[in-house]
Amino acid sequence: MKEKNIYISVVIPVFNEEENVKNLYDEITLVLKKVGKPYEIIFINDGSKDKTHSILEKIAKLDLSVKVLDFLRNFGQTAALSAGISASTGEIIIPMDGDGQNDPADIPKLLQKIEEGYTVVSGWRKNRKDPFVRVLPSLIANWIIARATGIKIHDNGCSLKAYRREIIEGVQLYGEMHRFIFIYAAWSGGKVAEIVVNHRPRKFGKSKYGFSRIFKVILDLTVVRFLFSYMSRPIHFFGKYGFYSIFAGFLLLLWSLVLKLSYGISLSRTPLLTMSTMFFIVGIQLILTGILAELMMRTYYESQNKKPYLIRSQLNKIDKND
Repeated sequence: MKEKNIYISVVIPVFNEEENVKNLYDEITLVLKKVGKPYEIIFINDGSKDKTHSILEKIAKLDLSVKVLDFLRNFGQTAALSAGISASTGEIIIPMDGDGQNDPADIPKLLQKIEEGYTVVSGWRKNRKDPFVRVLPSLIANWIIARATGIKIHDNGCSLKAYRREIIEGVQLYGEMHRFIFIYAAWSGGKVAEIVVNHRPRKFGKSKYGFSRIFKVILDLTVVRFLFSYMSRPIHFFGKYGFYSIFAGFLLLLWSLVLKLSYGISLSRTPLLTMSTMFFIVGIQLILTGILAELMMRTYYESQNKKPYLIRSQLNKIDKND
């Protein structure tokens, strides 16, 4: 049974961070004790090959507010965050990196912003302490995300954020979707804020990111956009483009008839009839795909008793027997 008195859950995925985890734990604990509210610290050891797990094990034995999830192998940051969020019990969930570059001293600022009424607060590493080869991919990714989502956040890649539980609890994370958690939250009706946070140079270990993240951002962003916009109504997506394709096929067929009747051009001499047939077939396939996707999504929601909406609050209990 989950504890009900935890206010803050700090969730930290770690992978080969044996030099960093103890110092990070000490810093976080010092800050949270000053905050003065019940807390828990959840470390997710994402298949580390060094001494990270043994260090965390010693910490957890001495401090019961620390939880440690130990993955069998490296599943990635998204899976680690998802597991940490699922295991958390706090009203406010604060993810952060395990490399020591996020400053735990910024946690009170995040909490203050949350208590002002925001549901999502994102950190902005305005003065990053990383080499330019790491900063450039991040700048490109931030530009792509802002253009595609309409959410004007300077630093989407900053792990240091704060979420109210109700806005993040139902979010399912796959692949490398961790960088889009705040987008899910914002699109679900969350009130988003951004604050400048301190960013520190990495003292130990090495970064796990590079230029490949740009391509991952583009691919993941496409999936995120589709899932949020059409997950509960996929027929609207496939059906729209299906009808476009059928209409294009009709226009090509009409034009080929005009050429035949008005100019005497044989249909076999032009590719128009073949293209028309292709567009008709593609259009029908898209519509059928939409119908199948619609049936799958209805099965998904109904089999798990999921609802395609979020309720902010309820005034007076609704009695279903009335």
